[in-house]
Amino acid sequence: MQMQNRLLDKSTYLLVLLVLVVLNSCRPDKEGHTDLSAIKVPEGFKIEKVVGGLNFPTSIAWDNQQNMYVVEAGGGFLQEPPPARILKVDKGYTKEIINLTARGVVAPVVGLTYHNNSFYITHRAANMTGAVSRISKDGSGITQILSGFLDGASEHPLNQIRMGPDGRMYLAVGPAGNSAVVGMDLAPFVARTPLLHTTSAKDLVLLGKNFKTADFRSKDILNDSVFTGAYVPFAVSTTPGQRIPGTNKPGGSIVSFDPNNAEGTLQTYASGFRNVIGFAWGHDGAMYAAVNGYDVRGSRPVKDMYDATYKLTKGAWYGWPDFSAALEPLTDPKFEVKDELQAQVYINGVPQGKNLGFLIDHKASGLTAPDKSLVVGLHDFHTSPSIPDVAPHSWGKYSGHIFIPEWGDLTPPTDPDVTRVGYKIVVIDPARKQVVPFLKNVVDLPGSEQGKAGKALERPFDVKFGPDGAMYIVDYGQVKINPARTNIGREPYEYIPGTGMIWKLSQMKEIVGKY
Repeated sequence: MQMQNRLLDKSTYLLVLLVLVVLNSCRPDKEGHTDLSAIKVPEGFKIEKVVGGLNFPTSIAWDNQQNMYVVEAGGGFLQEPPPARILKVDKGYTKEIINLTARGVVAPVVGLTYHNNSFYITHRAANMTGAVSRISKDGSGITQILSGFLDGASEHPLNQIRMGPDGRMYLAVGPAGNSAVVGMDLAPFVARTPLLHTTSAKDLVLLGKNFKTADFRSKDILNDSVFTGAYVPFAVSTTPGQRIPGTNKPGGSIVSFDPNNAEGTLQTYASGFRNVIGFAWGHDGAMYAAVNGYDVRGSRPVKDMYDATYKLTKGAWYGWPDFSAALEPLTDPKFEVKDELQAQVYINGVPQGKNLGFLIDHKASGLTAPDKSLVVGLHDFHTSPSIPDVAPHSWGKYSGHIFIPEWGDLTPPTDPDVTRVGYKIVVIDPARKQVVPFLKNVVDLPGSEQGKAGKALERPFDVKFGPDGAMYIVDYGQVKINPARTNIGREPYEYIPGTGMIWKLSQMKEIVGKY
């Protein structure tokens, strides 16, 4: 009997030990438990990991009780196996509030905000167009309040959504295509939405340029080619003077609406953006947006010089697809790519060479060149500035400054001349108009590429200042280049589930003086 009790005690001890090991492995990372020395933290600040193990997180929000929520996108440019979800974050753990994929939401889900006891998200509708839905706080009800953004079926979905200081809700809409011409780089998206094309907020008059491109739809006829113009579906030609009607659901824009009557109040705030990921308002009410510049891909590749952050003016046109991220005309030869990367251009069937130039007849369209003074910061090319926020007054010398996560490059698919950039948080003083590194890794690479997965910044996507005044960073997680995915009708990127994180950056003392 004694031997049996001893065996039982030993078994009980081993079981308890096993449970403790499991619990310890699930415990959230705390300062001192995880070596974060691979991150170069600014003097006077400390960083800690709030939670890890997330699947493609994109945005965070807080309710009126200061509870934190994060949305998992459910995929990158297209859906992936892990579902889109809204999770509540509490003491380093997460709890699923609603499985969005199971409720019919089509990924990716990029934007998340909280307003009037409800969540609002950006996603795709069942027909693949961009959409916005409202979700009850407990996840029991979901209502689609906007849909029909055709550009949202492309590689640039609907992005951030946020309430503005004027009581209207604002939404960033990406454009279909790299530079308003649908090419082979959009093959996975055209396969799902054959009539996919770029749309415009304003009525446009075209110059009638068409780009000769291999017809990826006919895989068995390798030499087959088609002519595709701007603002039209793949394999559709345009003519000089052709008019493109504007829409109230345009790509490359920021729109606003009353969330109580979204469809009935939808208006374009500003347009002509290459791809706005996110935006924020300064203390003086000024609006700022982070924009991704062109890629060297597709039928009309552009060797841009920068990505950019803009100050937004209501009703303004920011020049895309005929001006660079720095708002310079694409007629400048410095934006040209190698001839072997550019499609032959035709007008009315007559070859025009391979010069980049304009697509739009600006005078006939009533457009003037964008105001260069609206650029408040120029980021390195391909850094992919994403969802920014403005520092609160409690941040001393940084009060009112714009903090922007740089998600990082996707080269070589976006540019054969590989340059590794991004993976950090930068700051802009709107008065100085300079992009300054703020929080970055000691080595300028994602953590996973330096043997520091989960212990360094990977791909920061969203910056938000929380109710406690700290900076919270949504880190999307690992993305690898995988050209083989194109053989199965996918984009050439591989997303690694379970590698997303949320970081918290706090002040250790009052920050004063200049930087």
